Amino acid sequence: MVKAFLKLPAVVVHGRAQAEWALSVAAGRPLLLLSAPGAALNAGPGWFKAVLDQAAGAHPGANFTAALDCAAAPGAALAALRAGFKLVVFDLAPPSAASVLGAAAEAGAEVLGTRPDALDLGGLDPRRRDDERRISALFATVPPQDQPK
Repeated sequence: MVKAFLKLPAVVVHGRAQAEWALSVAAGRPLLLLSAPGAALNAGPGWFKAVLDQAAGAHPGANFTAALDCAAAPGAALAALRAGFKLVVFDLAPPSAASVLGAAAEAGAEVLGTRPDALDLGGLDPRRRDDERRISALFATVPPQDQPK
């Protein structure tokens, strides 16, 4: 069974402005906000959580799932789970994967062994019409009432 969040349009956000842009364009439609690869190692789960909280505060009622990429670092994955993330991306090859999977199960969280396909907003600019069209196209077939369970 494919998890509902894997069917969502997904975007990679590198900061608050990009997260807000994605939520604005989504206009109530569900989406997956994905951190940059290995972001848990660089900025940590607290930073990404703050980015998401600020973006959600600017868009009350936004319908999104967040995923923090922890690369192959079990400590980062465990910190993300302790910070409340319900979805983490973590390389399942290391021997420590079993402990991360166990902790995720206890927390009611999911672990993705590979990153989902996503539009990376890192090189896009909301002031450029072509970039605005690229992100808008993600939501063209997703009606606002289709919300993941």
